[in-house]
Amino acid sequence: MAKTGTKRHMLKRSLLRHAVPVMVWLAATGAVVWMFYQRTQQFEIVGIARGEVRQVASGCTGRIVSISVRLFQPVKKGQTLAVINTVLDNEQTIEAELKTQLATAAAEAERLTALLIPTQEQLRTEMANLELGREDNQRRFDVDAETARLRILELQAAIASDVITRDDLTVQMKVNDELLKDELIAPYEVERTKAQHDSTAKRIEENERLVEQTKVVLRQAEQRRAQFIQLELPKQSVDDALEAIRKEVRVQEATMKGVLEQLAALQSRRAVELTSPIDGVVIPIPGQDNDMLHQRPGEQVLRRAGEVVVAGDPILAVSQQQPTEIVAYISEQQLGLWERQATVEVVKTRMPAQIALAAEVLQIGPTIELMPQRLWRNPAIPQWGLPVLITIPAGLDLVPGEVVGIRRS
Repeated sequence: MAKTGTKRHMLKRSLLRHAVPVMVWLAATGAVVWMFYQRTQQFEIVGIARGEVRQVASGCTGRIVSISVRLFQPVKKGQTLAVINTVLDNEQTIEAELKTQLATAAAEAERLTALLIPTQEQLRTEMANLELGREDNQRRFDVDAETARLRILELQAAIASDVITRDDLTVQMKVNDELLKDELIAPYEVERTKAQHDSTAKRIEENERLVEQTKVVLRQAEQRRAQFIQLELPKQSVDDALEAIRKEVRVQEATMKGVLEQLAALQSRRAVELTSPIDGVVIPIPGQDNDMLHQRPGEQVLRRAGEVVVAGDPILAVSQQQPTEIVAYISEQQLGLWERQATVEVVKTRMPAQIALAAEVLQIGPTIELMPQRLWRNPAIPQWGLPVLITIPAGLDLVPGEVVGIRRS
């Protein structure tokens, strides 16, 4: 019994002898942690880490065709974010009217061509029955030139109409690509639109080639007429009917030119692609991200396809993923204690806490301004301060918008 009691006593003494150093080490570690925590809680001013934010807006009023990104999606510089159709409803009405005028001009060109046919037949009869004279030759040259001119008008009308169709199909192809990614349409719809687009483009190329060929024919006819006039004595060589047709052709040429110029002006700004100005992440438009009235079921962006935006009205914003600077504020009592190029410590209070010692004051603002509400000591009492721009030391893990403490070294 005595031996057993002695063994127990020795075991207790051994455990006590080993436990004391462990307890001392734990107490020292806790004290160090507590001192580090207290140090991280002591700072003179507070600031907010921020990165570059770019708002994406259209340069002119238009309707959003599609938005190809979602909120908080990473994007690359130059990546397409949205497509805007800058031809509005009232301009679409104007475009429809121009198309009607174009069709009318084309129909008039066909009518004038039909009037030339009996005139040409009559000239051929006269040429067969009469000796080839100056007046007959002049009429033949005039008919050849005016026929080529009318053919050019017909082809230009067809090209202009097909260009409008092709551009509409181009926009539809982009929209279909986005819808196909979201599996909202079948691939067949995409292929059918592409086939229509390619067919229209091919028809445009063919008609443009025919226009150039007809222009060559027109130049040759005009050259023959000019050479004939130089060889012959100038005389009245065209009858009244042919002269009237020629005047109407000139009227249709002027009309066609004006319509084509207006249509070209509309087509040049039909679809505008908005791209990302920087590498970053899509965020809500600053100042509206907390406005829940703008949120729509199933969407996380403030704008959507179909909405009309005015020039300069932001659609979304892109923010850098990593902050590049810290903006802090000093009170009026601290004005003489801070200066440019001074070294300061940046304290990150969230876990894991960090203290960076190599931060530098880059700039000090010229005027005192209202501080962000997040930095007010009392949310009900506004605070004012002088802004101070501070670098972010390497290795300091911050996110844009994080609040940090600043103190002089």
